[in-house]
Amino acid sequence: MKINQIRNATIIVKYANRKFLIDPMLAEKGTLPPFGPGIGLPSAPRQDQNNPLVSLPTSIDNIIQNIDAVIVTHLHFDHWDDAAKETLPKGIKMFVQNEEDATEVKKAGFQHVEVLQEDTVFEGIQLIKTKGEHGRGEMVKIAGEVCGIVFKHASEKTLYVAGDTVWYDAVQEVIDTHKPEIIVVNGGDNQFFEGGSLVMGKEDIYEVYQAAPNSQIIVVHMEAVNHWNLSREELKSFISEKGIASTVLVPDDGESYTF
Repeated sequence: MKINQIRNATIIVKYANRKFLIDPMLAEKGTLPPFGPGIGLPSAPRQDQNNPLVSLPTSIDNIIQNIDAVIVTHLHFDHWDDAAKETLPKGIKMFVQNEEDATEVKKAGFQHVEVLQEDTVFEGIQLIKTKGEHGRGEMVKIAGEVCGIVFKHASEKTLYVAGDTVWYDAVQEVIDTHKPEIIVVNGGDNQFFEGGSLVMGKEDIYEVYQAAPNSQIIVVHMEAVNHWNLSREELKSFISEKGIASTVLVPDDGESYTF
């Protein structure tokens, strides 16, 4: 498999000779609103800066070229934006987490939309929908439902893309059940000024490592939207102190890994 970090949670996964685009935010730098009061959310860091904070590392044409399927873990605009709706071919295979999201994606003109199950199969690849909690306490209600995905195929290592979740017992359960050799986590510790982490911070990432010390962990969803709270530099420092820098990878936008 090959995993290419594009920007934020947007990654391309080549797996068992199929190419998946996950959580496409394809907008040009600064063309979306900040997360904060302007869109009915609590106050947040850098709410004077429009999203995305950084440009795509390559052209949209390059990103969407030869994609076999798109997986959208939830519909927040940093995972599924207007640029993605406008540029992706309407006949492409789309996977979403529930019927509500399927309705919205169909409204955008996409014709082949399927709700992920725990036993979805696409082109011989098993796609298993996993649970996630997009924050803790009251923030879970505000953030809404999300999912992750486990990929399985006889010719590949098992891959777990955790999605927008903090560390909690269901993540442990996925690791214990499926024993993924490769794990992608969203780790920018994004948060508002109140309510705590919406995705994993460094301690959450360390929990993932402790649960799966022999797995390769890739941390994405960093420094791309205004309410990030954990920089790549700080995370690299932390994993270096813990002695796990060879196990936990922190890619720059545009960087890729092959396993």
